[in-house]
Amino acid sequence: MAALTLFGFSVSARAACELEPSETHRVVEVIDGDTVLLDDGREVRLTGIQAPKLPLGRSSFEAWPLAEEARDALVELVANKAVTLHYGGATIDRHGRVLAQAYTVDKKEPLWLQQEMLRRGLARVYTFSDNRACAEELLRAERDAREAGREIWADAFYRVRDAADESALEKRAGRFELVEGEVISAALVRGRIYLNFGEDYRKDFTVTVEERDAKLFLAAEPWLSLTDTAEAGSIASIAGKKLRVRGWIEKHNGPEITVTHPEQIEWLSAFP
Repeated sequence: MAALTLFGFSVSARAACELEPSETHRVVEVIDGDTVLLDDGREVRLTGIQAPKLPLGRSSFEAWPLAEEARDALVELVANKAVTLHYGGATIDRHGRVLAQAYTVDKKEPLWLQQEMLRRGLARVYTFSDNRACAEELLRAERDAREAGREIWADAFYRVRDAADESALEKRAGRFELVEGEVISAALVRGRIYLNFGEDYRKDFTVTVEERDAKLFLAAEPWLSLTDTAEAGSIASIAGKKLRVRGWIEKHNGPEITVTHPEQIEWLSAFP
């Protein structure tokens, strides 16, 4: 069986996520399933994952399914324990929270918190263009939990959506979703990449890449081998390929996800 390809890397063999350890602190509070408070007063957002969200004081916000369970799991893993922070990209977000991969301090073997939450089925992979480290291992952990139907993956709220069902996708506008389907057509127009999942781009689901981000995609496999000259004709050869994409659904000529970095796309079709 051919290996699945994630943003151009084979996942048939285990690859190490190698980031240099930085500072170590004790966790004094678990805020939600992906955020903790350290003993020095700083909040740490466990970068690379998104756990089910709690309202956290937002009056109009409804808790996502299994949000309490995700927080409880993280409490079990780290409450009043020391963690070592590892940095692999941007270190502070717009809310002033520290962004880090976090490992428990253990005499036997440190536990990678992000990977463990994904393995338990209590988070999804959620990367950024300036924080993409460890994506391969994180995606693998998520895939294993999803295929086993653990926790969130047994709940319809989090199921992978069908790219061909544009009406259902439109109803999910404003939400972070995983969407899977076959690319019907692909084009490079004025520096912007369009992957269309239907015959009518004005109403069907589309994945887009802004011009400012296109070079990042075109420099990565499988894009690189398909787009030697970055011409529209070579981009068109992506048609017929199947993929899984993750991102926030917006409405623009039908449902749309704008991706900013290759790790948001998992290719489900083999490339020559």
